[in-house]
Amino acid sequence: MDVPKPRPASHAPDGSLRLGNGCTIAPGALDFSFVRGSGPGGQHVNKTSTKAQLRVLLAELRGLDVAGIARLRFIAGSHLVGEGADEAILISDHSSRSQADNRDACIDRLKTLVSMAAKRPKVRRKTKPTRGSVERRIDAKKREGEKKRQRRSGDQ
Repeated sequence: MDVPKPRPASHAPDGSLRLGNGCTIAPGALDFSFVRGSGPGGQHVNKTSTKAQLRVLLAELRGLDVAGIARLRFIAGSHLVGEGADEAILISDHSSRSQADNRDACIDRLKTLVSMAAKRPKVRRKTKPTRGSVERRIDAKKREGEKKRQRRSGDQ
C-alpha cells in the first residue's frame, strides 16, 4: 500500500517553499553550493566544505509585487549580485560545523529578508495636537520665560 508522505508545514500544496507573507519559491530555484569555511576550526575546517552559499534569482520569487521587490533590493543591500534578469540574492553561512545546519540558516535568513520586504510600511499620518496639549506647552513656555525675566531684573 502506497501511503503519501506528509508535506512539511513550510511547503505549499504545490511543493514550493513558503517564505512568509504569501511569498513562495520553487525548491529547484534554490541554488546551493558548499565551500570550505574560514577561521578557526583546525583540521575539520581545512578538510570539509561546510560553508553554505545560497543564490536565489529575484525573478524566481513568487508573491512579491513590484514595490515588494524594490523593498527587497533595499533590505538585501550587499547581498545583491548581478543585474537585470541575473539579479540574485547571495546568502552565505558558516556558523556551524554541519552542512545541513548552515543550509537551514541560509534558508531562514532568506525567509526573514523576504517576509520583511513583503510587509508594506505603515504610512504615517500627521495628527493635529489637541487643544489641551497646545495650552500646556504655551503655559510651560510662559513659566520658563517668567523665570528668566525674574533673574534678569534681579541682576541690574
